[in-house]
Parts: sequence; structure tokens; C-alpha cells
Amino acid sequence: MSCGPILSAAKAEIKGRIGREKIAGDIFCAAANPRYGGRMCFQKIKWMVVFLAGSLMSAGAAIGVRQVASGLERPLWAGQPRNIDGKLWVMEQAGRVWIFDLASGQKSEQPFLDIRSDVSRKGNEEGLLGLAFDPDFQVNGRYYVNFTDKEHFTRIERFTSEDHASTDVATGEVVLRFKQPYENHNGGWIAFGPDGMLYIGNGDGGAGNDPHNNAQSLNTLLGKMLRIDVSPNQGYKVPADNPFVGNKDAKPEIWAYGLRNPWRCSFDRKTGDLWIGDVGQDKWEEVDFTAKGKGAGANFGWRLREGAVATPTGGVGGDAPAGAIEPVYVYPHGGSPKEGLSVTGGYVYRGPIAELQGRYVFGDYQSARIWSFILKDGKAADFTDLTAALQPGGGRIPLISSFAEDNQGNLFIVDHSGSVYQVVQK
Repeated sequence: MSCGPILSAAKAEIKGRIGREKIAGDIFCAAANPRYGGRMCFQKIKWMVVFLAGSLMSAGAAIGVRQVASGLERPLWAGQPRNIDGKLWVMEQAGRVWIFDLASGQKSEQPFLDIRSDVSRKGNEEGLLGLAFDPDFQVNGRYYVNFTDKEHFTRIERFTSEDHASTDVATGEVVLRFKQPYENHNGGWIAFGPDGMLYIGNGDGGAGNDPHNNAQSLNTLLGKMLRIDVSPNQGYKVPADNPFVGNKDAKPEIWAYGLRNPWRCSFDRKTGDLWIGDVGQDKWEEVDFTAKGKGAGANFGWRLREGAVATPTGGVGGDAPAGAIEPVYVYPHGGSPKEGLSVTGGYVYRGPIAELQGRYVFGDYQSARIWSFILKDGKAADFTDLTAALQPGGGRIPLISSFAEDNQGNLFIVDHSGSVYQVVQK
């Protein structure tokens, strides 16, 4: 079968669209949306580009991956509560969370959570998108999810699991809810910071080039990093030290702004620093960084800036706002070993593999490349391509939807096509 007609049709359909579905030259991720045909044929072309152009880290032969979960439907998050080892919680975009035994790969007979009846999957970027375990989950059983509901609102909901293995959905309490004007750029990341506050990464609301300028507007929660205190038994409090508390023209939940679509963020478990993978528009992808305690009121520049330059499309670009936070790393759209189409933020590695210690490991959803670097003087240094080293024997990881950590700092790669892999020492 020829791939030419499939790629031509895909290009015609995708032209002018935005979000995580992007095209550069002849590289297109047909598997990113079920309505695009030709998945198998196209994947061969994509991976030919990846591997013929790829390079190994100097110690690449020393690391690899092992599969720890499989048979999933569009997984895009994994994690582990504090003080509970040997298991991995894995989220499916449609609205379920499963528990896997890390030693055997066995999946729980029943889902830990099933809220498919509440979750919208109309848009490709909608769904159940993130989960954060309460730091005291082992005691109180509380956790929080971030999802797009049937009315296309982002919903932050708290649940309680009595046995740590299942959830009665009747325990659900809506903590925060706000409208999404379009079906893309929902963000979805949610996590507790080292200060015990709950952080929520929100996209700019979607369409292209942020038509409502949400990311730079302080009167909306869209295009922001939020920070709330969920310690009350019900609802939440706004932390008194949030940067816009008392500003009548700003939402007090805002911690930082100027984000387009933060797709996977993380706190360095050793330093408490915040890392953000922010998906670009048409030209540039970026990785942002703020040191622990330094991110209050930060402006990351979107829609004026895409990567480190004025946004080159849509007539919305301009000079960086005063005091804007510049990315620590940017890369252009394309198919070379240092290019991609849609960043997936990762983690600073703090696990047992010496070769990876202190390196920020991240990837690209659609080119499926995996990279790492160290942060030196505020910029990426010692950039390394890990793509070829971190592939399963006899297979490939085609769609990198997320990375994950366990309590020991082990790193996991979530493959949107159905599996999860642990990075291991060979």
C-alpha cells in the first residue's frame, strides 16, 4: 500500500488546525487521532526518520526500558502515592484509572476510578487528563483529578478511596470548575508542590494564537498555573501569599501566567524546582523553569512569545513582556534528531541510574524522541538524545503522552498507544 495518498489526505485535513495535531514536512502522527487512517503505513515512515537520524548517549548501552503495563486505552498519566510502593496507578483518557503490580505487570481486576460517564471525549485533547494524590493519601485516601466534563468545563474534583484500591464516585466533590471555550488546550496537569499547595496547569482555552488573549489576561484562569490550598475538608482556600491576592483585576488563584498549553510539568523531588513543557503553536516548542520559591507572578510570554521569539504567526507576536521568564530550552518543528512537533514535559531524574542523575528527561509526543540535558547557568547544557536507547526490545514507543516517577525516583514513559515502560539499568 502506498503512503502517498494517506499523507496527502492527512495534510489537507490538518491544514490550518492547531493543538497537538501538527505537521512538518512529511512527518505526521496519524495515530494521534482515531479518525486519521493509515496508521501502520505511516508509523513506518515516522520511525525511519527517528532511527536513521537518531543518536545514542555515550552511555546509551547501559540503559533501557522494561514494560510494566500494557493493554490500556490511550493512557496519558501514571503515578504513585507516597509510602505505597510496588504499584503504579495508570490513567486512561476516557475516564478510568487502573492499578498495576510493578513486579508482575498484573492489572487490577476493577478500575481504581471510573468516571467515563462524566468525561467528555468529543475533542482529541479532552478527557481525564491528570491526577494528584494527597500527600497524606495513605491515611486520608484523598486525591484530585483534572478532567473535561460533558459540558466542556475543566473540572477539578476530589475523591476519597477507603481501601486505596477502589473509589466510590459518590465521594466526589467538585473543587473548581471553569469553562473551556474550545476543545483543545485543556492543559490537565495537577500536582502537589513541595509547599503542600495544589498546582494546576491550564491551557489558554484553545483555537489558534489565543484569540481571546487569555494567557496574558489576569481576569481568567486560562493560560495559567494555578495554586490553591485544598487542606479544608470541603472546597479550597486561596493561599495568602499568591501573587495576585488583593488585586481586584486578577483571579487570586493565579500563580503564574503566559502559558499556551502546559503538557506535563513536574517538581524536582530533590530541589523543589518547577519544570513546564509548554506546547508551541506552529514553529517552536519550549521547556520552562522556575526555581523553588521563585515562580510567583511569573509571566512566560505567550501569546506574544513562542519559544524564545516573537510569535511568528497570527499577527500576535511582540516583544517579551517586562520581566518575562525565558525558556531554558526551545526546539523547532521538524523531523531532525533535535526537532519535533509537540513537547511532553518530563522529570529531573533522581532514581538509581548514575548516568541519568540530575538530568531533565523529556520528549516529543509526535516525533516520539526522548532527550535529556542538565541545567547550567539557566540554560540547557550537555543535550543528549536517548531515543534509541529507550526502546523496548523488538518494538518502539510511538506516542509519548507522559512521563512518571515512583517513590524511589524511577522514571516511567507512558505510551499513548497502550503501554507504560520503566527506564532501567541494563
